[in-house]
Amino acid sequence: MQTYVVLENWTDLGIRDFGGSQERAEASATVMAKLGVRMKDVYWTMGPYDLVSVVEAPSDEAVSAALLADAAKGNVRTTTLRAFSRDEMAGVARLLD
Repeated sequence: MQTYVVLENWTDLGIRDFGGSQERAEASATVMAKLGVRMKDVYWTMGPYDLVSVVEAPSDEAVSAALLADAAKGNVRTTTLRAFSRDEMAGVARLLD
């Protein structure tokens, strides 16, 4: 499984019901699971992003589909970062040897 950090901002619609954000996060995790994506953690944050999620997915395509399904509800916009573990980064570095 690959790890992704998802930076999220509420849309105007999402902020109107910020109190329902926890339930929406649970619903999103359920939809993601059907696509083979696991939401490991979600954090409500201060600063330029309203939420930060850590998800695991078998492929870029799976995480893209899951996040598109979530964004289509109109509550958030996302920026996705592929995250490499220490071991994965060591493998990347070995390619340069």
